[in-house]
Amino acid sequence: MAFVHGKDTYLSLDGNDLSPFTKTSSIEQESDEHDVTTYGRDDYVFTGGLRKGSFSMGGVYDNTDSGPKAVIEPLIGAVVTLIRRAEGTDVGLPEESVDVLVKKYTETNPVADMITWSCELTISGTITRTVQ
Repeated sequence: MAFVHGKDTYLSLDGNDLSPFTKTSSIEQESDEHDVTTYGRDDYVFTGGLRKGSFSMGGVYDNTDSGPKAVIEPLIGAVVTLIRRAEGTDVGLPEESVDVLVKKYTETNPVADMITWSCELTISGTITRTVQ
């Protein structure tokens, strides 16, 4: 097993590199579950259904034209492409591409710290996994 540091993660939303502004990101994938238990059983029986997922990211606020506020706010309610390179950008490393619904953008303004941002995305369709 090889350990991989998160500092090299690359994230692009609708063609905009948000990596320089991002401190955290996570992807969640799950499946619907269907109860197919029938008479005569003592235990539940389940089968899988449609897959679904979500993605979130956040970091330090930046008010430039390429910062997260300028990029993400106009995309709320739109379906755009997310590119994720969890191991960084280099030949032979994995890349994931998927359409996402930009669901939510949040800014947090603490009194004694930097302004931060976060956004929530809903995965729409299949994640395409390739090698760079």
